[in-house]
Amino acid sequence: MGTQEGGSGSIMLEFAAQAFQAKNFQLACEIYERQLQEQQSGGVDWGLLLRRADCLACSGRLQDAFSLYHEAAAQKKLCVEQLETLVSCLTDQLRGRESLPMSPKWGILTCKECQGFLYEPVTLPCGHTFCKKCLEDQRSSSQCKMCRVAQEGTEHHYRVNVLLCNIIAKWFPCEVQAARLRHEGNALLSDNNLQEALDKYNEAISIVSLDHLLYSNRSMIHLSLKSYELALKDAEIACKLQPYWLKGHFRKAQTLINLGKTEDALKEFLYCLVLDSGNKTARSEAQKLLLNVLSPGHSQGDLPDILQMMPYPSRIKGSLMNSLCSSDYCGNTHRSYRVNMEYKKSLMFPEDVTPAGCKTSWKFIQTPDKTDIENKKTPLAEKSLKISQTCTTLKRKLSSDDTSEGRVMEGPCKLLKRDVAVSANGGSQDSSVSLYIDPSDLDCSLCMRLLYEPVTTPCGHTYCLKCLERCLDHNPKCPLCKEDLCEYLAMRKFCKTDLMEDLIAKYFPEELKERKMVYKEEIAELSNLNTNVPIFVCTMAYPTVPCPLHIFEPCYRLMIRRCMETGTKQFGMCIGDPIKGFADYGCMLEIRNVEFFADGRSVVDSIGKRRFKVIRHSQRDGYNTADIEYIEDEKVQGQHYAELLTLHDAVYDQAYTWFTTLKPALKTRILSHFGPMPAKEADLQVNPNGPAWCWWILAVLPLESRAQLPFLAMTSLKDRLTSIRRVLLFMCRTRTR
Repeated sequence: MGTQEGGSGSIMLEFAAQAFQAKNFQLACEIYERQLQEQQSGGVDWGLLLRRADCLACSGRLQDAFSLYHEAAAQKKLCVEQLETLVSCLTDQLRGRESLPMSPKWGILTCKECQGFLYEPVTLPCGHTFCKKCLEDQRSSSQCKMCRVAQEGTEHHYRVNVLLCNIIAKWFPCEVQAARLRHEGNALLSDNNLQEALDKYNEAISIVSLDHLLYSNRSMIHLSLKSYELALKDAEIACKLQPYWLKGHFRKAQTLINLGKTEDALKEFLYCLVLDSGNKTARSEAQKLLLNVLSPGHSQGDLPDILQMMPYPSRIKGSLMNSLCSSDYCGNTHRSYRVNMEYKKSLMFPEDVTPAGCKTSWKFIQTPDKTDIENKKTPLAEKSLKISQTCTTLKRKLSSDDTSEGRVMEGPCKLLKRDVAVSANGGSQDSSVSLYIDPSDLDCSLCMRLLYEPVTTPCGHTYCLKCLERCLDHNPKCPLCKEDLCEYLAMRKFCKTDLMEDLIAKYFPEELKERKMVYKEEIAELSNLNTNVPIFVCTMAYPTVPCPLHIFEPCYRLMIRRCMETGTKQFGMCIGDPIKGFADYGCMLEIRNVEFFADGRSVVDSIGKRRFKVIRHSQRDGYNTADIEYIEDEKVQGQHYAELLTLHDAVYDQAYTWFTTLKPALKTRILSHFGPMPAKEADLQVNPNGPAWCWWILAVLPLESRAQLPFLAMTSLKDRLTSIRRVLLFMCRTRTR
């Protein structure tokens, strides 16, 4: 009887485990509760009790679960590993209450890895840009953090994006200086020069006071110096500036542990898991602290404060601006922090906490249709680049209104006007600092026009995609630094630099619109298959007959690429002419496939389409072009059509007989190159070029190009058939002799 009961209990426990796995927590909880009631006489089975606690936690009954965990901890039957489920449940509940929008404070100039201002930007082959230091710290992973694509050729070194680096240094000198000081501070910190590192961070914060990375790293220095209160202040500011940044909350949790604030530290570690559920360190620390909270001697209410968390940004107490400007904190009460009031509101700073001596107002030249609401949504770095509606296109002139207002702009520059109000002796003095943004900062160094479809090479130089491809046609080296780009050319993955495209679209929309219009006009001109048609001067080509080509000359690489880009996939084929350059008659070829090689060469699979006559010979970018008109066969009817049909059948039979009597080796070569001889067509005049077999037989007949050329010019099918018959008769007589 005892065996039966033990067996049934074992089955029920197995059934409960299956219910838990199927996420039927209510059923599992009931089974565990019944098993515990049956075993009360023999003492508590702590394993069963903790499994029931896990079920309660997973089903949302956290109050009941906490009671069981606390009971087990009181009897020292609870260990860190057994709290993994509870930590996951607390994290899930907190995640459900939180919304996690990413708020890039620096706009498009935010590094997607550290969420800080881009410093020494490196553009990966996939087109995404990160701080150089962030990439070097992640060398173990070759994948881009944004697109998750493995980056080939970046294992050994990262080159900064030269153009972007220069633009950032010109447009944001203060932010660049602060980032440089931050890196110097990091170097000193790695050498354990804590005080010198702290001085660097104090200087950096005096330049840019709203950078979460500066406060987070300074918090770590204070932590190392055992200045825990200062470390906590810095960590709180970092979390306020970037509420959804993992490292800031992790730093705050470490500081709270040192201050003995266990529950607060636990909340921070749980929030770290909300931001990154796979963070093993945060999970382990949360389990340790949770065991400490549940242990005897720790005050317990009806429901721990952990379960009553509000959405995180509203939980941070205290005034950030008071902390920023306190003399014991920054050491300089007269420092100007350049805080935008709109940005201050977006971070939930009260307007009345800005102390005297730190009042700074930024007035931007705004377009009339911009509202205050839009300004509140604008990231900090982008607020620093509000662009005047005046002088927005490359050809727009300075208006008299602009001159009268004292805004002097030269050429195509755009103006950012900073009005910094400085309080001195109870009065106010306005000093204006003007920053000019020139579209030429974003010009391609090859075409000297605004970058269009910008591509950054592994050596860090940026060009228009089409400009770079044209240069690589001639020489597989960077046009500026002459670094070998053979591997880059072999990959043939010229991905556009996303950040550069965003910068141009954001700050120069009118110029970009004009640049796109010019490009579309160029493409439309290249797409015209009557005027300036590209001509490949090489061999004879015929309608419906395949014509494989090996492309290696730079001018023809460009020509083939343009044919593909325009979507026409067509170009003309003519034989050479010693006087005119190429013959007056040719055939259009349509590209069916292009196979590129690592060194830039390619094999083009093309097939003949329409015949044409050249009206005007010309050139474009190194290859020949022509104005052409297309040729079609003249149609006949009645008795003339009957005679044409008789002639057609006779010549077809004659051609078929000639081909079948060729030597097997020669026949095999012809079939592999041109394919089988086309069959007779029911309607001789359905195709404007005449029957396909005529062109096939002309392609395989051993005639010189000059002898074949007249066939392209013929508009009479009867004349073409008659000429083919004469050639076949000549070939048969030659073979007989």
